[in-house]
Amino acid sequence: MRAMLDASINGSDAAQSRSTRDPHHQLRIRAAWLYYVEGLTQSDVAKKLGVNRIMITRLLSEARARGEVIIRIKSDIAPLLELQRTLEETFGLEQAIVAPFSAENSDPTRAIASAAGAYISELMSHNLTVGVGWGRTLHSTLPFVEGRALDGVRVISLLGGIAQARRFNPAEFAWQFAELFNAEGFLIPAPAIVDSPQTKHALLEHCGLEQILSMAENCDIALLSCGGISSLTTSYRVGHVSEAERQSMTKAGVVGDVLYNFLDEQGQLVDHPVNARSIAMPIDRLKRIPNKVLLSGGAEKTAIMLAALRSLQPRTLITDEVTAKRLLASGAG
Repeated sequence: MRAMLDASINGSDAAQSRSTRDPHHQLRIRAAWLYYVEGLTQSDVAKKLGVNRIMITRLLSEARARGEVIIRIKSDIAPLLELQRTLEETFGLEQAIVAPFSAENSDPTRAIASAAGAYISELMSHNLTVGVGWGRTLHSTLPFVEGRALDGVRVISLLGGIAQARRFNPAEFAWQFAELFNAEGFLIPAPAIVDSPQTKHALLEHCGLEQILSMAENCDIALLSCGGISSLTTSYRVGHVSEAERQSMTKAGVVGDVLYNFLDEQGQLVDHPVNARSIAMPIDRLKRIPNKVLLSGGAEKTAIMLAALRSLQPRTLITDEVTAKRLLASGAG
């Protein structure tokens, strides 16, 4: 987002006629011109005019107060606002946040993370229960989130995964996010994907995992990302899903996942063995969380983002402007 500062200096004859009654008028206008128009620093203006910097600060402030300097902001934010509004209308969102990003073939993760971090910082408050997903985009928001001690906040991981100590591990993100707000953290102590449906059933029913999922179902907010089916996306880079499984899911119509719920392009759960082995918040229960925030972007995620928008109907979408245009070009379907 580029912004240009346009400073107008009001030095009219009428104003100049007051200089006899205002001994600092000429000095003030000269200082304003040098600072706002020529772009000198306050120290440089002070040296040029032979006064101290404190005097320049006072003169500039007075010039603004007297209306002798008028500042207008010219920005290219309007197209972003139009994109946001169109996304909201097209996908039934309460709010769309589009991060400035114009590089078609580059990774928008950092741009999205910066916008999401600012949004999450404002969103957090006392006594919230927050469910969190995982992935590179969510992990990248951490440096941009303004942490502070809050009372009564609970953070619940919506996906297993602590068996693997990886950079983008679901448990690692949930723990770090909880630390930012001095919150209680609740993790799912199981792998993201287990070896069989029988193991999944045993863990849920006999090891207390169902209690965590029930707690998660009552979250106030869910912070979610999604992953495409490409071999470049997070799920496959960290080895949770094999290449053979990835190819099998692609043939079955999977376009990506939300919390290891592998979906087709319409947002429906695909009948595939991997879905029967994932330890995560099921998509039908995830839908019950009232405030779902989806943050994601990139060419390889367009199809799964559309599927997630159709299936989950999130309240808020945070993405970049290139992805936003792709989503709109593909249509709501």
